[in-house]
Amino acid sequence: MINNPTAKFLPYPPTITCVSESRSLTDTTKAGNFSSICCPLILLLPLSLSHFGNSNLTKRSPSRSSPDLVFIRFKAMEESSRSYTNKTRVYDIKPLRTLKPVFPSGNQAPPPFVCSPPFGPFPPGFSPFHPFTSSQPHTHNNSNPSSVTPLRSFRSPNSDAEPPECSTPKRKIPKKRPDNVNFESHITTSERENGNRKLVTSVLTRYEALRRRFSQLEDAREAVSGINKRADLKAGSTCMSRGVRTNTKKRLGIVPGVEIGDIFFFRFEMCLVGLHSPSMAGIDYLLLKGEAQEESITIATSIVSSGYYDNEEGDPDVLVYTGQGGGNADKEKQTSDQKLERGNLALEKSLVRNSPVRVIRGLKEASPSVKIYLYDGLYEVKESWAEKGKFGHNTFKYKLARAPGQPPAFATWIGIQKWKGGLTSREGLILADLSSGVESIGVSLVNEVDDENGPGYFTYSTKVTYSESFKLTQPSIGCDCISSCKPGSLNCRCVRRNGGDYPYCGNGVLVSRKGMVYECSPSCPCLVCKLKVTQMGVKVKLEVFKTVDRGWGLRSWDPIRAGSFICIYAGEAKEKEQSMENDDYAFDTTRVYTAFKWNYERGLADEVDSEEVCEEPELPLALVISGKDVGNVARFMNHSCSPNVFWQPVSYEDNGQLFLHVAFFAVSHIPPMTELTYDYGVTRPSEAHNDNTLHGMKKCFCGSEYCRGSFG
Repeated sequence: MINNPTAKFLPYPPTITCVSESRSLTDTTKAGNFSSICCPLILLLPLSLSHFGNSNLTKRSPSRSSPDLVFIRFKAMEESSRSYTNKTRVYDIKPLRTLKPVFPSGNQAPPPFVCSPPFGPFPPGFSPFHPFTSSQPHTHNNSNPSSVTPLRSFRSPNSDAEPPECSTPKRKIPKKRPDNVNFESHITTSERENGNRKLVTSVLTRYEALRRRFSQLEDAREAVSGINKRADLKAGSTCMSRGVRTNTKKRLGIVPGVEIGDIFFFRFEMCLVGLHSPSMAGIDYLLLKGEAQEESITIATSIVSSGYYDNEEGDPDVLVYTGQGGGNADKEKQTSDQKLERGNLALEKSLVRNSPVRVIRGLKEASPSVKIYLYDGLYEVKESWAEKGKFGHNTFKYKLARAPGQPPAFATWIGIQKWKGGLTSREGLILADLSSGVESIGVSLVNEVDDENGPGYFTYSTKVTYSESFKLTQPSIGCDCISSCKPGSLNCRCVRRNGGDYPYCGNGVLVSRKGMVYECSPSCPCLVCKLKVTQMGVKVKLEVFKTVDRGWGLRSWDPIRAGSFICIYAGEAKEKEQSMENDDYAFDTTRVYTAFKWNYERGLADEVDSEEVCEEPELPLALVISGKDVGNVARFMNHSCSPNVFWQPVSYEDNGQLFLHVAFFAVSHIPPMTELTYDYGVTRPSEAHNDNTLHGMKKCFCGSEYCRGSFG
């Protein structure tokens, strides 16, 4: 860098031409000529900047007839010497001796360097470059020498360095995937702004299906590269860009189609249904226009009690919420004082206006890395204050009280945790474990309705017993994977039987419905394989309870994620021809079931060229399982025309014998203490009947909006 405090500033710097090999630019700068160039120069270079290196620049003598002859001519912009009163100021300018030209090879003559004033006129064939693109020349304030812009501030717009203060910084826009022009969301503009229960359920189902597919693909990539990207974020951004969302209109209070007690496993789900728009921030707010004389104000619409801050949770009707800001990247430690702005200010305005705020409670599941978000209804901000946090910085506190008359949500969660911890006893408990230890997690038996002491006697079993073996046409063996079957590995025979895709995500969630899911057999050497989901038994705390008008039912103390395995239908496999009269516990796979779409959309996943997967069950034979005398908890699941559970055929082989199971999976996220139901189907009419209309033999009391009136 040039550092010559004795250099003189000339009003019209002389033209410098390097023509001697024995004298470099360093000699010129020592004479004070180069340091006099205090204004930004423009070099219109036809050569690429990559032609220059870092070694000294040396010019050849014109007496030598070399094709590398280069003449460099610099001319400074005209400026009065009165603009430069501070003659000791030196700018951070790289000397030209640090640049090394790279000349073209062959007989091609090198193009000359051309110097021109910043705003023209320009020689033919040349045009100005950044930042000298304005039509008006830049004028300096002669009375203020510090207004001179240093050369280092004029940088290429592609530079990674900070932009100059006089320019507008441009946000780096990430590369977007090409939109599928053939995809149609089938959501109208009005539906996108204002949703309903059916639309909210549809959006969440479509998002979750896409997320499972992306997770399946990421698991396969992770097996090769060891890198697994966030499938939930990718699915969320895809749905947002393709219009698969609803309730985009921000509002205070109730969100159409979202019910108190709904659970979410990903924050993007709340964004897509309009419950809480920010994917990261804990406070959402909207801008309200005040009266004519007032300014616009921000009002809080919803908050997420994520659990990162030291909130005083536990009371089902009161929440003391800590404001946002002041934390570091991982939000585990406050590093600075919070400010009364943005979300904090919005909560303060909500206190003044007494406006309702939606509260979403962030709850931790059994795994510390998994968090569940529970919509707990509307709250009102009652108090606000500032106090020192445990790390010594100022924090804002807001006390919110739950509005009366709302169904319980967080209170139910708190009650379940007390039951699990033995702090309180379950009201109406008859048996702590109906399975008598057969299930790894006990099944409770509860009656809060009447004095009945329990269902009729049966033998509890977790298996399906066959009257005779199902012989395979060709003997087969399992895979030869050593530790576990790898997702996407075509070397695994069990994976190949599933079409080359691992049917489950890494956490055991079913990716898609299909005609048949093939699992590894007990004889496979992969002992800890994740391709044995239905063989591992029940993984949630289930409860058999007495309903008001439908006998005994089944529900879970734990939240259940969409696609999670619940249980199989255990019992005795019988021939279809055998009489099934008076058997209310028979599962008949030959019945007609209402079709529904659950798998991901190929267009939404940009897989328009892939083959459509059939979602209807495909069994090798008619299977009827009776749980009347021998069975498990599945015999207590009631029918519903709008079920939250579906059945999926699953098979595996062991010693040449086919084991065929009916496995139950969650259609959507199921909150705790919600009854589990599936579609019983309708018996096919016999050929003797001319009427093809399907009518069940029993009247339906499911109470669903889409009830068909009968089943069985």
